[in-house]
Amino acid sequence: MTEYKIQLTQTEDMALAYVCVSQQEWMDNAIKHRCLVAINNIVEIAVEKSVAENVQLPTTKEGMVALAFEKGWVKTGAQRNAEYEAMRATQQGA
Repeated sequence: MTEYKIQLTQTEDMALAYVCVSQQEWMDNAIKHRCLVAINNIVEIAVEKSVAENVQLPTTKEGMVALAFEKGWVKTGAQRNAEYEAMRATQQGA
């Protein structure tokens, strides 16, 4: 399991306390929900690509996400950003 750390200023912490009962619980729920949305998007892509390429699809969402990354059907945000920056540099140099 991966663990992340976040730092808030006192003002940010007070502001978050204003909108929720527990800052930690709010952050946990926000991150978990965003992950669920991304997982569902990746699963949709994996299903479409596996049908199009006649690739056997795993039976779990975890397996589908892993397959999508393994096959290059999806990329990390860092990978997409690097490709975009490289394309921009090529265009500016042209």
